[in-house]
Amino acid sequence: MKKYNTRRRRSLFSAHAGLIALGLKIRQLKLLKPIEEKVKIKQKVVRYRPVEKLFDAFIAILAGAKGLVEVNKRVLPDRALQRAFGRDSCAEQSTIQDTLNASTEENVTQMREALTEIYRKHSKGYSHNYRKRPLLLDVDMSGMPCGKKAELASKGYFANKRNRRGRQLGRVTATNYSEIVVDRLFDGKTQLTRSFEALVLEAEDVLELDEEKRKNTIIRTDAGGGTDDEINWALGRGYHLHTKMYSAKRAAKLCRSVREWVKDTKVEGREIGWITEPHPYLRSTVQVGIRARKANGQWSYHVIVSTLEPSQLRAFVRFPPGLESNKDLLAYVYFHDQRGGGVETSIKEDHQGLGLTKRNKKRFLAQEMVVLLGSLAHNVVIWARDWLAERHNPFLRLGIMRMVRDVFTMNGRVTLDERGRILKISLNRLDPWAKPLKESLKPLLAPIGVTLNLGQI
Repeated sequence: MKKYNTRRRRSLFSAHAGLIALGLKIRQLKLLKPIEEKVKIKQKVVRYRPVEKLFDAFIAILAGAKGLVEVNKRVLPDRALQRAFGRDSCAEQSTIQDTLNASTEENVTQMREALTEIYRKHSKGYSHNYRKRPLLLDVDMSGMPCGKKAELASKGYFANKRNRRGRQLGRVTATNYSEIVVDRLFDGKTQLTRSFEALVLEAEDVLELDEEKRKNTIIRTDAGGGTDDEINWALGRGYHLHTKMYSAKRAAKLCRSVREWVKDTKVEGREIGWITEPHPYLRSTVQVGIRARKANGQWSYHVIVSTLEPSQLRAFVRFPPGLESNKDLLAYVYFHDQRGGGVETSIKEDHQGLGLTKRNKKRFLAQEMVVLLGSLAHNVVIWARDWLAERHNPFLRLGIMRMVRDVFTMNGRVTLDERGRILKISLNRLDPWAKPLKESLKPLLAPIGVTLNLGQI
C-alpha cells in the first residue's frame, strides 16, 4: 500500500461515520487477515492487488451498495472510510469486476477456507455450548434470478416470478445467533431435495460437528429436506430433525389416522392432530398432521416429522397469550412456523439490507465470490450488532437493513493525523442513533486511541 502523503492533520466529512468505527474494530481484530493470506487470484497488478479489490467490494456491500457499480459512489470518494479499513484509496468499480471475473474454482475454495477460519474465530455458533441447549441449524434454498445468458442460469422455481431464469442459493444458518454458516450457489434447477446433504455436510465441517455434537444439533427444514432419503440420512448421522414431509399423497394418507383435530387459534382455518399410525424411519419420530381449507373448499394436508420431545420444543416456542391446552401438540407446528423468523428472515434481510439478488455476475465463479463476500458482510453486521448491544440493548432490535441504513450510514467528521491515522470521529448529534452509538463504541475504540464525540455536522 502507498503511504499517506498528507503532512498535517486533516478533518474529512463522511456519510458513513458508523461504518468507519466498525472498520477500525475490524482492523483491530485482524478479521480479514485470513482472506489476505489464503485468497490468491492470479491477475496482473497495476495499482491494486486482487485481494485489495475484494476488500473494496466488501466495504461497498457494508456501505449499502446494491450493485458493485456503486463502489464509485459510496467508497471511492470517501477517503475516511477507506482509511478505517486500512486502504489508502479505492479501486474503480470496473477493475473490481475484472478481479471477480478472474476468480477460479481454486480461488472460491480459498475464499471458503478463509471464511471458515474467520467464522471459527469470531462467531458464537462455533463456540456454542451444546451441554446447555441444542444448536439449531436451519437449511433452506432461495432463488437468485439473473439474465438468461449467465452461466448455469436455468428455469426453475423463483417465488412470484414465473418463467424466470436464475440460480439457487443454498443456506445454512445458526439460528440461535442469526449467523450464516454456509452459503452455496447452485444452478437454477437444483432444489433442496438434491442439495440438502451437501449443505449439511459443509456446515458440519465448518462447525466441526463430531458425533457427540451432532446428537445435540437440530436440523430444521421445509418439505424439500423431507424425503425419505434426506430424513434417514440425517437420522443416520445422529442429528435431531424437524421437517415437513415431502410427499403430499403420503401426508394425506397418514392424516386419516388422526383421531381428533384441534383448531389452531394462531392461524385461522388450520387444524392439527397426532398421527397415530406414523410412517417408519431409521429412528423413532413424532409425526403431527396439519390440514387447512383450500380456496376450492377441499383440505390440504401436511405432516411434521420430528425426533424432538415436547419438553425440548418448549425452550424454543412462545405460545399465544391465554393458551392452556394442547401445548405439546401445537409446539411441533409452531416450532416449524418459526422458520419464517430464522433462515427465511435472514435471506429476506440480505435482500433488503445487503442487496443479495442485485449483484449478478455472468460467470458462475464470479457470482460465487460475490455471494461469499455477502455472507461475510452478513455475519460482520450481526457481530457488530452484538458488540454494540453489550452497552446498549436497543441495537438488538435492529435487523440487517436498519444496521446498514441507520447505524453505518451516519454523517460525521473524521480527524486524521499527518500519517493518515484516524484520531477522532465526530458523529452528527442530531442523528437519533448517534448518542447510543457513541456510548457503545467508546470502550471498543479506546484501546486503539480513537475518541468519539457528538457534534454539529
